[in-house]
Amino acid sequence: MKALLIIPAFNEGRKLEETSRRIREALEGQTGSIAVDALIVDDGSTEPGVKEIAEKFQFLFIRNSEKRGVGYSIRRAYEYGYEKGYHILLTMAGNNKDEPRELNRLIEPIAADRADFVQGSRYLPGGNFGNMPAYRRLATRFLHPWIFSVISGMRITDSTNGFRAIRASVLRDRRLNLDQDWLNHYELEPYLFCRVIRMGYRVTEVPVSKIYPDKKLGYSKMRPFVDWWSILKPLFLLWFRLKK
Repeated sequence: MKALLIIPAFNEGRKLEETSRRIREALEGQTGSIAVDALIVDDGSTEPGVKEIAEKFQFLFIRNSEKRGVGYSIRRAYEYGYEKGYHILLTMAGNNKDEPRELNRLIEPIAADRADFVQGSRYLPGGNFGNMPAYRRLATRFLHPWIFSVISGMRITDSTNGFRAIRASVLRDRRLNLDQDWLNHYELEPYLFCRVIRMGYRVTEVPVSKIYPDKKLGYSKMRPFVDWWSILKPLFLLWFRLKK
């Protein structure tokens, strides 16, 4: 089996380089039978140097000609990974929040055929969320997981964490329609997570770390209210059967 680690990025600057360095170190120190390649998906960054970072750390690289959204970038990378014969597709942030040394926690349940989708949770025992802003902790530990659990039908502790893995063959299920323009931004990840649960695939959570960088580097590119709604919208559209 082989796995592809997808790193969507838009104007991440030195955070992307540090993320890439940590990933390369983790992959070189990795043991086991699963070969992991890394792919940076540049969502039309206006800052230079993204391709050079990929080349420096011997990562694969694809670029959107213009900014299309993180959902579009992940969807494009999923298609790439499936076409290239990867069995497991992982995603992690390009802004240095996730811990690459924990990749095996996501890979192992799929490789051992115990799961089809593995969600990283900073709130399970053994996970870590560092010095997260209080308002974000409230939203990501209580509000969104509660709504998500009710609508998906499965108790989930961390529904907004993008550090996760999926069995590539799941993406070819005809009931799953990722090729929808309304999924181009933050909607794709909660939509996919909720759908695989409701479609009956084996889903599990594993503890991971998500440590927010120093405030001077910026916590997030998410816009208040507009993008917060983006991660809630898929759940309500699925709940009221306005989308499939």
